Amino acid sequence: MIFNSIKRALVLAPHTDDGEFGCGATIDKLIKSGVEVYYIAFSYCEESVPEGFAPDVLKHEAKRATKKLGINSENVFVLDYKVRYFSYKRQEILEDLIVYRRKINPDLIFIPSVNDVHQDHATIANEAIRAFKNRNILSYELPWNNFKFSMDLFVEAEESSLDIKIDALKEYESQVAIRGYASEEFIKSLARVRGTQVGKDFAEVFEVVRLIN
Repeated sequence: MIFNSIKRALVLAPHTDDGEFGCGATIDKLIKSGVEVYYIAFSYCEESVPEGFAPDVLKHEAKRATKKLGINSENVFVLDYKVRYFSYKRQEILEDLIVYRRKINPDLIFIPSVNDVHQDHATIANEAIRAFKNRNILSYELPWNNFKFSMDLFVEAEESSLDIKIDALKEYESQVAIRGYASEEFIKSLARVRGTQVGKDFAEVFEVVRLIN
């Protein structure tokens, strides 16, 4: 099991909730096995918040969601890069990642796919690979953005872990009306499909960017 030697894992979410969608059940599994998990969201998407909500609502929802996953609040960082403009801030993002690399010293980093069609996601993936080139790196699946995704690693998920993932995503109340793929039905159906592919009840799937044995 590749996670046996992992002590600290870092989840990189371009926007609040990407990490929960991509690897929420795996985060729960890691925490329950004693791994210290850190979470960085690079934008709380102030420009995209629906009418009727406070501009910084996603920052607070992210704090509540990651708490539901069991991540220590001191290990959660929400930055304020402007959504859809990450590519103009590549060097600043890289420098931030290097600072966090030194501060956290993670063994395993979760990132979006380098083939993710969202420009912010692709920027985070590519800069993370530069910043953490000597670490274990896995890309998580966001099927609505992944036109091409290599299913290299399947991580079995308990249904209880999926329930925690779903409960965490429910904290994003501001997003309910605009994110149909946040439904319990979709999340469990996708996990069931991935599990069926490897003879399990449920699973999350990852692209392997780098594994060091």
